[in-house]
Amino acid sequence: MVSKGFTLIELLIVVAIIGILAAIAVPNFLNAQNRAKVARVKADQQAYATAMESYQIDRNNYPPGDNIY
Repeated sequence: MVSKGFTLIELLIVVAIIGILAAIAVPNFLNAQNRAKVARVKADQQAYATAMESYQIDRNNYPPGDNIY
């Protein structure tokens, strides 16, 4: 008689392997999200600095900062 199914041990091993892979992958994914956010903020800061310098070159002074709400 030939069995065509999986044993309980085989299924438990597969579930354990998937759990281990998930435990490794999830922190790496979260770390990648944080690195992407930091890169985005740095790019935005650089764009802001470039805009401020362009304003200063065009008008020979920086924009007033006393009326920001």
